[in-house]
Amino acid sequence: MFGERQRTFLDSRRVGRLATADAGGRPHVVPVCFALGARGVYVTIDEKPKREAPRPLKRIRNILENPSVALVVDRYEEDWSCLGWVMVRGPAEILENGEEHDRAQAMLRDRYPQYRRMALEGLPVIAIRAERVTGWGNLG
Repeated sequence: MFGERQRTFLDSRRVGRLATADAGGRPHVVPVCFALGARGVYVTIDEKPKREAPRPLKRIRNILENPSVALVVDRYEEDWSCLGWVMVRGPAEILENGEEHDRAQAMLRDRYPQYRRMALEGLPVIAIRAERVTGWGNLG
């Protein structure tokens, strides 16, 4: 599904923007850390500051209502010959546990040292099942 240039571009970028929408189509976009794996693109829900009444994050609620998502990973430079982006679209799943969940958390820990200090084991992972991958611009 991912071309070599798209995969290399994604591996070189640190932040993407995850777009979800609720059942009514109202959009929600947040910056996320991600890892590209064999079965999809993974985003963990990391440790958040405690709230009085814990409630699933908006992105999780949206995926449960409407699993269609998009992830955009881009590069902006003042030299516009360097601009580029990759968009991954497809359904998302919430992984609560299991082998794929654990592999995704390990990949994310390897990629982001900040995650190594967090207790991610019991936290959900968003798995984006790429159905369409598009890119534009300078992906080198």
